[in-house]
Amino acid sequence: MSGTATQDATRQATAPAAQAPSSQSSGEAFLLVVDDEPNIRELLSASLRFSGFRVESAASGEEALALITEERPDLVVLDVMLPDLDGFTVVERLREQTRRQQIANPAGLAARPGRPRPADHLPVLFLTAKDGTEDKVHGLAAGADDYVTKPFSLEELIARIRAILRRAGGPAEDGRLVVADLTLDPLAHEVTRDGRPVSLSPTEFKLLHYLMANVGRVVSKTQILDHVWAYDFGGDLSIVESYISYLRRKLDSGPEHGAKLIHTVRGIGYALRRPPQQAQD
Repeated sequence: MSGTATQDATRQATAPAAQAPSSQSSGEAFLLVVDDEPNIRELLSASLRFSGFRVESAASGEEALALITEERPDLVVLDVMLPDLDGFTVVERLREQTRRQQIANPAGLAARPGRPRPADHLPVLFLTAKDGTEDKVHGLAAGADDYVTKPFSLEELIARIRAILRRAGGPAEDGRLVVADLTLDPLAHEVTRDGRPVSLSPTEFKLLHYLMANVGRVVSKTQILDHVWAYDFGGDLSIVESYISYLRRKLDSGPEHGAKLIHTVRGIGYALRRPPQQAQD
């Protein structure tokens, strides 16, 4: 990708972010962003997170295929020009894998835990500087659900992502989050661990929701304070430490609980992570 295209796309991706809607409107859909340009990848990921999506990213086609297998996102935002496999090949491999799975299991693939959408069709949206008609036809014929060219409008991109998710069934309609044996239901305001109810205060619930929405990602104390308290405590980071401690007592301590989920990343912040055996599922 040329430097001019990168700069234009970066400006377009970041300009509307301040007007992005709240996380409730996206249902916490999990997106994988694949782009070999670090600036585009990081800024787009940040803008999509601000818009309420959970986001993981990859810099190559091979890395994307591995993450799709491991993390099972709800939708992939995919560049065409990648350093190893181009985006067209990535989509073709995904669709071929789907065909093989359907032959092996004609009754259909099992749905993801907490997701109503069957796993046999992963929505893909191309986001690329290749804007020729032949490129667009190639991408859609390969199996993509949509094709957006750079530079792009973030508002339009998000609208297209949500439209694809609606057609595909999207994330769970009730917005439930599931990590290993931990389930959070935002509508019922309920949390269970291994099927047992966990009683949380409103602030504890909001904190856990934020950690689960960013599963596997390290979030700083400042980020937590911003999203959970909106700096109501004047930037006092000790309140974050206290509430992390409260959550750990209720979720990670005692023989009745499973593997530890909330981890401290010294000098940075915290991460809620799947146990090792879950991370490979």
